[in-house]
Amino acid sequence: MRIRLYYLISVIGIIILGLLSREVFSGLPKWTGDILWGLMVFFFMGLIFKDRSTKYIAIVSVVFSLGVEVAKLYHAPWIDTFRYTKMGGLILGYVFSWSNILCYFIGIAMGAMWEKIRVNLYKAVRE
Repeated sequence: MRIRLYYLISVIGIIILGLLSREVFSGLPKWTGDILWGLMVFFFMGLIFKDRSTKYIAIVSVVFSLGVEVAKLYHAPWIDTFRYTKMGGLILGYVFSWSNILCYFIGIAMGAMWEKIRVNLYKAVRE
């Protein structure tokens, strides 16, 4: 039921919204970008694992997000050099935060709920 082009466009759109939330709409709470990051991970995993269940995509997204957050605890010169570039900071972040994990979970849950609603609407229309 997943259309890869739609998921790719969603990932790109969410990345743009996330960047805008930090640059243009800087008055928004910081956690807005973290929720968008979790949502983007969900859509990215949906893009990669096109034929897997929503539950599977959500679990893989949570594991990936936890891995990225825990990686913030690792500080070697090579990874810190990358981390302190614009791209590295956006992908890896800088400091471990429990609130980031909560925001990622919220974003992933939003993606899973949206996907379930979309599938149920599709089924209702087809009947």
